[in-house]
Amino acid sequence: MLLSVNDLTVTVPGTARPLLDSVTLHVAEGEVVGLVGESGSGKSTTAKAALGLLPAHATTTGSVRVSGTDVLALTGEELRRHRSTTVAMIHQDPRAALNPVRRIGDFLTERGATKEEAAGLLAAVGLPDPARRLRQRPHELSGGMLQRVVIAGALAARPRLLLADEATSALDVTTQAEILTQLREARATQGAGLLFITHDLHLAAAYCDRVYVMYAGRVVEQRTAKALFTAPAHPYTRGLLSCSPTLGETRTLTPIPGRPPSLSDAFDGCPFVSRCGDAEDACGTWRPEPHGLEDGGEVACRRARASAGPPPVRRNEKEGASPK
Repeated sequence: MLLSVNDLTVTVPGTARPLLDSVTLHVAEGEVVGLVGESGSGKSTTAKAALGLLPAHATTTGSVRVSGTDVLALTGEELRRHRSTTVAMIHQDPRAALNPVRRIGDFLTERGATKEEAAGLLAAVGLPDPARRLRQRPHELSGGMLQRVVIAGALAARPRLLLADEATSALDVTTQAEILTQLREARATQGAGLLFITHDLHLAAAYCDRVYVMYAGRVVEQRTAKALFTAPAHPYTRGLLSCSPTLGETRTLTPIPGRPPSLSDAFDGCPFVSRCGDAEDACGTWRPEPHGLEDGGEVACRRARASAGPPPVRRNEKEGASPK
């Protein structure tokens, strides 16, 4: 397995709950794995764990392995080599990843590519006149161009694992499609695995082989993309789909009531209980553990059910009472 995150728990001082709570996630070579969920669910922290970029004051249990190497045990030069040759991150904001006073060519060659190779990488990601782009600085390129530059930089060292953290969310749909095609081609030519973090569930359904759904630092469902979006088993997954518009479909969007728990919110049982229409009293004290589904996926819910319909409305909200 290329990336193996097993039972990873990350805690930091001053919080009531862990940043990540018993997270297990796997990415095979050549596989595209989606990671979805609301902001603050732990998606970016999971990706940073593969880079060894967890907070210095954090306490961790469990393991993170890339190609069999224990990332959490790496230090110094070993960790720098891991970040520069084995794993590469593609960030949401390319301007934050580029030095505004350095030329594009400097950015690419410092990652081990020659000028000829750097020009070839820019051509491969669809940038016209690559020799000219190497002499330019970030402010001379558009956002879509800069995203291509960052992808070229990520591919420069031919990493085995690519981490795309909302890499296309700030782009128009045409540019987004081109970027996704280039990532798919890089995966095919280099055999790299891709962890694709996104808020766009329909994009994840169309682009990924498997999808993990995260909530409050936990993985609540893991399925193939087709199974997840045709018959979601967890109430949270159904809630996300019910409030996501679909092109060509006319329906009323139903938002998930309440808000996600913050790091100051402690809970003993299921973290989704206050927002869940399927919840029973026992859900407030029962810690949801993943259990297998017939299609090979997993769901962490004691009342999980595969359903293509929207999630039920909480009874007390339907009746006009204040939510618990």
